[in-house]
Amino acid sequence: MIDLHSHILPQLDDGALSVEDSIAMARQAWEDGIEAVCATPHIRHDHDVHILEIASRVAELQRMLDAEGVPVRILAGGEVAQTAAEALTAEELHCVSLGGAGGWVLLEPAPGPLGDELSTVVAHLARLGARVIVAHPERHAGADLQERLTALAAQGCLIQWTADFVVHAAPGDLVLRYAGDGLVHLLASDAHSSLAGRPLRLAAGFARLREACPAEWVDWMAERAPRAIVAGEAVVAPW
Repeated sequence: MIDLHSHILPQLDDGALSVEDSIAMARQAWEDGIEAVCATPHIRHDHDVHILEIASRVAELQRMLDAEGVPVRILAGGEVAQTAAEALTAEELHCVSLGGAGGWVLLEPAPGPLGDELSTVVAHLARLGARVIVAHPERHAGADLQERLTALAAQGCLIQWTADFVVHAAPGDLVLRYAGDGLVHLLASDAHSSLAGRPLRLAAGFARLREACPAEWVDWMAERAPRAIVAGEAVVAPW
């Protein structure tokens, strides 16, 4: 498996507190069957992340993991805030694309329910050649969430839910209903630390989705789609 959304880079945004924390997160990932983790630091106004330095920070953490014998690959990326996306250049978008391949950008919606402005930003990024993965819609639920997600999917977006949220969903909860309706495309950890909060694990979330939708859908979410995304390839849900 590949985790497409994590804050594993140390002492950069609100993620890993230290190199030791980053290494512990990577060990947690490997124990869960995750072979690669996209480092997606926040690209937004309240975090001082220098986009052109992300690749070197990824390489530095990879060297540390290799030295510790942790066989997890760290891939470049970023979690681009809706409010910051339109100011980024094509070069910066390439740097924060998942896997550094220049294809897919992880987009964090503005606080509150999803609105029309998000679709406008998606269209702007498309004109620059970037495809969009919408991060954690469970945090942006309004009365029209299903209609909003359906419209974003029609724009070519993929919808990424948080694995831990899925694990703790009660039978019949919104995310499981949406999975059956084809509005769950990806799971990611959005882990920030090994010490507290969401774990850097995916397997239990995918197991839970198997209760709500066909196994072949879950296999696509867990394996085929993430590999294509980090390679910068076009991805369309097969259902």
